Amino acid sequence: MLPRLRNPLGGRHDLAVDLGTANTVVYKRGEGIVVFEPSVVAIDEEMGTVQAIGESARRMIGRTPASIRATRPLRHGVIADFEITEEMLRYFIRKAADRRSAPRVIVCVPSGITEVERRAVEEATLGAGARRAYLIEEPMAGAIGAGLPVSEAYGNLIVDIGGGTSEMAVIALGGMAVSESLRVGGYELDDAIVRHVQQTHKLLIGQQQAERVKLDIGSAWPMDDEIDRTTEVAGRDLTTGLLRRLSLNAREIRGAIARPVAQVVEALVNMLERTPPELAADLGVRGVVLVGGGALLRGIDERIARETHLAVSVAESPLTCVALGAGQSLDEVSVLERVRKTGR
Repeated sequence: MLPRLRNPLGGRHDLAVDLGTANTVVYKRGEGIVVFEPSVVAIDEEMGTVQAIGESARRMIGRTPASIRATRPLRHGVIADFEITEEMLRYFIRKAADRRSAPRVIVCVPSGITEVERRAVEEATLGAGARRAYLIEEPMAGAIGAGLPVSEAYGNLIVDIGGGTSEMAVIALGGMAVSESLRVGGYELDDAIVRHVQQTHKLLIGQQQAERVKLDIGSAWPMDDEIDRTTEVAGRDLTTGLLRRLSLNAREIRGAIARPVAQVVEALVNMLERTPPELAADLGVRGVVLVGGGALLRGIDERIARETHLAVSVAESPLTCVALGAGQSLDEVSVLERVRKTGR
């Protein structure tokens, strides 16, 4: 085990930020998770000003007047709108840290992003008020947060299914031996539900309703109560233009999201085929750990277990696991030596 050095960054206001497509989670040194809010910003396009950020902005999605746009400034885990992302980060950093402090911040990023995308995250973090910015890849942070012994000389397999990306890696000796980053996540499942309801039932529903359907009755593997487990949605009938309600069952939704689920599983299988045999043997003993919001999809553990022939477990706190791991890495020399660092 590599030695631990307490507080190598100093500063009790240091933060770790899981800057996700769906949610932003902020960990503060000594306090734990202090912010968990949607990565949404509402903009007044006539005035060019920010109207709301986080949960209050999320409630505006699909309900805003023409002059206000509620948007997610990240797409597939990377910055799609730099200025809005910087504003959102500034809001969350100020909410988590003392307004008078300039904290050092470690930000979680997908393992597959380009150098340009990495620089954009660093610059946005510094522009948002951080004194120094560090990046850590999401699979590494997730593995640390899940309590895996990432510094040991044997393989650990982590799968992080987020809102915009699915990240997976085999980690040993403090580094990622093999990894895969797929730009498919929870939002692709939501989109698949919207398309299914539109094409099959000629009913137009919103993204938030689709997400609720996924959470209520979605599954990645056949369940005994699929026919009986139902939920109701309301939307605009594409034939009459009027409001109509519709009941959906779990079997139907499992079929609707089958393609994006299969893409995630196939990416994992392909990565395992590239894994060195010694590490593959370790995985046969240690299995797979799932983190991220997608880990909560019913049957996803069973589906992965059947496809990979590995034992599968879900981390204790899958939604906050990545932020917790990034926070713990503030004290872990073996990880900090591997994160990209920049400063003013």
